[in-house]
Amino acid sequence: MSLLTPVIEIYKYALQPVAPFTWFGLGISTLDVLAAFRLCFVLRQIREDLHRKHVKAHGHSSVEARSFVRSASTALMVVFGGEALACPYLMVPPSFMVSGIIPIFYTAMQGIVDLIPVVPEFFFEMELPLSVFDGFSRAFLLCDLIPPMVTSNSYSGISTSPWTLLVTSLVTANGGFFLTNLFSFMHTTPLAIQTPTELQAYGWTTVDLWAAPLVTGIYALLTHAQPFWADSHVFLAELLGAGAQGKQVDPVDPETARALCAILLAFLFSGRTVKNFTNYVNAEKKLPKEPKLKTQ
Repeated sequence: MSLLTPVIEIYKYALQPVAPFTWFGLGISTLDVLAAFRLCFVLRQIREDLHRKHVKAHGHSSVEARSFVRSASTALMVVFGGEALACPYLMVPPSFMVSGIIPIFYTAMQGIVDLIPVVPEFFFEMELPLSVFDGFSRAFLLCDLIPPMVTSNSYSGISTSPWTLLVTSLVTANGGFFLTNLFSFMHTTPLAIQTPTELQAYGWTTVDLWAAPLVTGIYALLTHAQPFWADSHVFLAELLGAGAQGKQVDPVDPETARALCAILLAFLFSGRTVKNFTNYVNAEKKLPKEPKLKTQ
């Protein structure tokens, strides 16, 4: 596990509350700040990319004036949409109904990002290292924030159900973007219902979609988050010859399990970035080139 030590130490540092938030008794960490900025920044990149494509294809017809309220609503939808879908079925209040700190924080962060004069288009050299960061931030969500919604539930039928854990991870991690795409929040045109990417052809192959329950399941398996996962860990150990028949297997400590999940997600997201930009470059090469004009 020595290979995971640097990742564990990075999390310990990144999860420490930082100033100026600590001056007001707020536990917002470096990871929270970077993750919020990354999300709001990429949402603006997506909006501007969709705007350029729409204007190129249709001109300025049906283009709405940019609105900060719409931008902030998009960010809040992405962050809390999945939680809003899952919490009623878990019989717990969503976090944004308990405290307004994080909603206000993301709204302010979106305002800061919108004040940046120009943001760059997506390019490989920037997105590849950021894919590693995305793996770290997503691992924190899937390992630290989502499982307690189920395992700490007061209803035993929920708290001990592995199915509930996986479905909660799937919905909470992906519900925000699903709703945002469903109502076309990031488009430059008026709001309209459209088919989200996840429901289109091969939408199930989207990495974020299946990685959420996979990673939460791996974390639960390693940490014995529920009785089912503890028994499964014993079974797998016996199957692989790493454990004695009928002997309990010790759980992995949560920090180590999270570090392993972060590395897995960083690898998956980096692979997605390489694949997406490779496909884009190949598509550009196939486009017919404009004929050169002869000059006298």
